[in-house]
Amino acid sequence: MFRQIFFLAILIFNPCKTHAWGFFAHEQINETAVFSLPVEMMSFYKTYLPFIKARATNPDKRRYVVEGEAQRHYIDMEYYVNHIPCNQAQINRIYTAEELATHGILPWHIMQMSRWLTRAFKERDVVKILKYSADIGHYLADACVPLHTTQNYDGQYTGQKGIHALWESRLPELFADEYNLFVGRAIYIDNLSKVIWKTVKDSHKLVKNVLLIEKNLDKKFPSSQKYCFEKRGGSMRKMHSRAYAKAYHKALEGMVEARMRKAIIMVANVWYTCWVNAGQPDLPLITDEKQLDKKLKEKLPTKKIPGVRTCAH
Repeated sequence: MFRQIFFLAILIFNPCKTHAWGFFAHEQINETAVFSLPVEMMSFYKTYLPFIKARATNPDKRRYVVEGEAQRHYIDMEYYVNHIPCNQAQINRIYTAEELATHGILPWHIMQMSRWLTRAFKERDVVKILKYSADIGHYLADACVPLHTTQNYDGQYTGQKGIHALWESRLPELFADEYNLFVGRAIYIDNLSKVIWKTVKDSHKLVKNVLLIEKNLDKKFPSSQKYCFEKRGGSMRKMHSRAYAKAYHKALEGMVEARMRKAIIMVANVWYTCWVNAGQPDLPLITDEKQLDKKLKEKLPTKKIPGVRTCAH
């Protein structure tokens, strides 16, 4: 019965799935995570579901115009493999600002976000709770993507440029309707840092297969059938063909679905953990929608930051 109600709710709040990973997956992960929360939290999050869903992509919008944002979306595990400090103070002592900007701080930033969200719960600050919840959902989803954990993030060192968009955009766009995104109830995480790092390391373990499977497929797939042109946003864009995407998706044996499921339960678990650590406060509602909307609006600078990684990190 719960499963039927869950999927009915998803259909009501998400009648169509037309976006790629950058929009669809981040929005879907945040939205679906709400339905894994306990009743005390779910009623609050469902009230603000449109915000939680729509703002799931705000960090990506900021990364090109806000200094220091880009490195929050990835981590080059190969660079840090010999020494991974546990906290922000250790990071700043060991690595320069330039190193961090180049090689990413994703797991450490998730920990910082969790502290901010916990404090927002303690203060019962609706605006901060919603903003931090939406943002941390984005970063947790990024942590579940293998290509967000490697220096070879777009196959640029192995002659596979474009694989990032193929894995995290094209495949979910074409096949997400086939996924089972029911992940069960959120649980409390005793050691948040340990679990976040395990999530990142598990993602990194998949990098080799992500690249190798596509490399092998490329060798035997007719080159004339690998790409196609499709209309997007009023213009024609070159992308991997549906046939190639289908073959790659099949060869990955459920990897993309599994990582989306992992992201959903991680988001729900972290939201729940922050709430419990804050003392499980009652969550207030702001009934003045115009006032809330005004407070939630995020103004971004218009000047673009140079030197930001151009793939969909």
